[in-house]
Amino acid sequence: MSGIVGHSMYAVLGLKAAMQRKLPLAAVAQRHFASFLAGAYIGSDIQVMPEAICVDTGREVGFGTVPLERSPITGGAVRQFRLKTPDGDLTPREVHERFYGRAHLVFGFTKKDAAMHVPWDHLPDYFAAVFDDASLIEAGERQLAYALGWIVHVVGDSLIKGMQPGIELNLLDGRYTARNRPVQDLVTYHEIGVKEFHLDWPAMFADMAATPVEPLQLHYMRCAPKRGRLGEVFADHWSPEAEPTLRAVLVENRRWVKHHSDDVLDDMRLINGECKAALRELSGLTYREMIEAAAKADFTQTLWRIGEEVAVMFEAVTHRSKVLAALPKDDGPGWDVLTKRWKK
Repeated sequence: MSGIVGHSMYAVLGLKAAMQRKLPLAAVAQRHFASFLAGAYIGSDIQVMPEAICVDTGREVGFGTVPLERSPITGGAVRQFRLKTPDGDLTPREVHERFYGRAHLVFGFTKKDAAMHVPWDHLPDYFAAVFDDASLIEAGERQLAYALGWIVHVVGDSLIKGMQPGIELNLLDGRYTARNRPVQDLVTYHEIGVKEFHLDWPAMFADMAATPVEPLQLHYMRCAPKRGRLGEVFADHWSPEAEPTLRAVLVENRRWVKHHSDDVLDDMRLINGECKAALRELSGLTYREMIEAAAKADFTQTLWRIGEEVAVMFEAVTHRSKVLAALPKDDGPGWDVLTKRWKK
């Protein structure tokens, strides 16, 4: 999926599943829903930045690490975007190679960093240590909501990309492919997000982009001084010298996600019930055919299954974390109250 659409929906469904299980952490995610959504996307995808610059207009274009040969504005030449950091000017690919695995934990490491891989059955311990260290990093529960969103991303990505068994999906040509991602995005956005949940996606994305950088992310990516329970239980592979550069990356993520979400919203537009020609060409299907293909593959059930697996992980982490276990049994605002800001 595009990332921002898919991971936002995983967050919505994971929260619903957590509410059904009456997990106290659900109230934290509800009270700080924008931060929860932000964690579910840019809490892991540090490549949210431009890929290139249009030579003719000077405007930034594309999405980090996705190759771009021509400007989508003029069709003309592009030059590589480079982010200014304390370590020098870095391309999105170089940022990806340094930090992507540190946020995704179970995959995404370069070959030289393969030893940093965290096995799936160790994830609850890793997550629990992060929550128990939160008060060492900063006060307040907003950062907890952000970290809960980060869990959503790690679980959702691992399942949809087949890094971890738990879901089966055969949509067009597989589970997660260039051809079926437009189908996943459009059906998620319109058939579930708009028609079923009545979500105002532009408002959700705008609020997500307005959330601040959470210092806890530097800690859970181990790009900060080693400390706390995480430093004790996962004592290796800390890189405090990378903290200034990662901070620059996280600020850039929030800057560019505003522009990227506008691009995605434009891609999701339907005109007279039909999607953009570029997405029809990529998938080989009209929008009506996309809906039929998703129904045949039981795609909606796949999404609900991911939401359930997120809640399973939430519960496992709660059993290991003193901070989460001590949360008051507060139901938080109801779903209608929660989504008032994001309902059409």
